[in-house]
Amino acid sequence: MEREKFGIYLNIKQLKVVRINSSYWIPSGKEWVFITPEVNATLLSIRELARQRNLVNQPDKIVWGSIIEFKE
Repeated sequence: MEREKFGIYLNIKQLKVVRINSSYWIPSGKEWVFITPEVNATLLSIRELARQRNLVNQPDKIVWGSIIEFKE
C-alpha cells in the first residue's frame, strides 16, 4: 500500500471526514476528496482547508464520520 493515500478524506455530499491510516479501506468515487496527508489533523484545520479550497458551501457543517458508514 502506498502511504501517500493515507490521510483525511472528505465526503462532499455528506460533509463527513474519515481518517485513513491503513490500507483496510481507501475512499473512492467522485464524492470523496483527499484533504490532507496529516492523519492527526484537527476538525478545525480540516474545515479551514475545505474553506480555502472551496470544496463545500458550509465547511462549518463538516463532522467526523466512520469508515463503517461508507465501506461497502
